[in-house]
Amino acid sequence: MELSALSPSLRRLLAVALLLVVAAVVVVRHVGGVGGAAARAGAGPPLRPARRAAPAAMPRVVVDVVGAVRRPGLYRLQQGTRIADAVALAGGATAKADVALVNLAAPLADGEQIVVPARSPGGGAVAAPPPAAGASPSAPLDLNTATAEQLDALPGIGPATAAKIVAYRQAHGAFHSVDELDAVPGIGPSRIAQLKGLVLP
Repeated sequence: MELSALSPSLRRLLAVALLLVVAAVVVVRHVGGVGGAAARAGAGPPLRPARRAAPAAMPRVVVDVVGAVRRPGLYRLQQGTRIADAVALAGGATAKADVALVNLAAPLADGEQIVVPARSPGGGAVAAPPPAAGASPSAPLDLNTATAEQLDALPGIGPATAAKIVAYRQAHGAFHSVDELDAVPGIGPSRIAQLKGLVLP
């Protein structure tokens, strides 16, 4: 059907309907554009995940491992580790070591010397570390007269612990029993048991 065949009133109606359709399309596009921009504006910048705080460094202790171990020397370990960890870090005990005389479960103390004794050729007896000046190989060491150097030669007593024993003796007077060593910082029941027979009173 040609438009010229339509009546003037019908042609006006078609023109009005066409204008309404075009206006509706324009309005829809405009509203959609504004809404999308608003949505994009409200979204804001992307959120970044919070960074995890770095774990605090564990405090460490330095110990001196000597005696019948494969790699004697100074070792740094985390606080709370045991003598067994220090011996393992030193390469482990040698075949001649008498580890039954070492309390491997004892906790480490900073500045401690760990002595792993060796069996004597006859078997059973422990080869004690060389005695310090003024000490007899067979006589126990007197806690009330021993110097820090003499105390340092005892198994499990390093320079720091020897100095603490001397300082405690100067502050509190003479020791009356080996068990009083429990009051010295860094010496516990296991260390006292190891020293009995090696020191007096």
